[in-house]
Amino acid sequence: MTVAPPTLEASPEADDEARPILIEGLVSRFGDAVIHDGLDLTVQRGEVLGVVGGSGSGKSVLLNSIIGLKAPDEGTVKLFGHDMRTANRRRWTSVERRWGVLFQQGALFSNLTVRENVAAPLFEHTKLPKREIQELADLKIALSGLPARAADLKPAELSGGMRKRAGLARALALDPELLFLDEPTAGLDPIGAAAFDELIKDLSDSLDLTVFMITHDLDSLYAITDRVAVIADKKVVALAPVQELEHSDHPWIKEYFLGPRGRAAGGKTASAQTTLTRTS
Repeated sequence: MTVAPPTLEASPEADDEARPILIEGLVSRFGDAVIHDGLDLTVQRGEVLGVVGGSGSGKSVLLNSIIGLKAPDEGTVKLFGHDMRTANRRRWTSVERRWGVLFQQGALFSNLTVRENVAAPLFEHTKLPKREIQELADLKIALSGLPARAADLKPAELSGGMRKRAGLARALALDPELLFLDEPTAGLDPIGAAAFDELIKDLSDSLDLTVFMITHDLDSLYAITDRVAVIADKKVVALAPVQELEHSDHPWIKEYFLGPRGRAAGGKTASAQTTLTRTS
């Protein structure tokens, strides 16, 4: 049986040409602590954007501010042209349907199977029959690279890598245009991390996704990102392809990208590109 994609009611004000993310003058505080102070960031359609910064720089706070888990103290956050700070509930729901989120630990419902976890957004946001929802969930599970048998397992029965893929399947449930990834390769071995990077790149290309990815994984930055946003000094201090950041004079960027691990990651990428050129 061929299953149609979920039908979602589009907002009449939706701007299909607007940038997926536009942040201007973001200020984020917790009490007297200022996390962001005038942060600006623009994410282009179809790009894979890596977001990096030191511990405590506010990467997760930025993600939470974008998806509505923390209200900005000042500034604006626009998604697809909509100012989410002033959006009413109808507009917020309409825009929310256009993104998916993979949290660092997967954030799966522990008492539900993988299929039930992936189906949850479809039950919430569509009026499709139960059978079609289950079939769509199985399609997303397959798309994430999980074996069919995983659909009937609960999160506790999955390996760490499988939980990541199950969380990804749920994030893709509503065919989003914008995908948020919070440390997607954290806790994975190098082989599993490389396979997950390849999956994200393939999905981005085939589904025309815009990807916002918080990561510490230098291999991921070199392998799949189009640009990297560096958060330091409470702002985005650089936004460029990773190779250009190697020439930055900013102290944190130099230490991060030109330290031993950064040089190793960049060297692996250059070696792979040389091999590809020779064999093509």
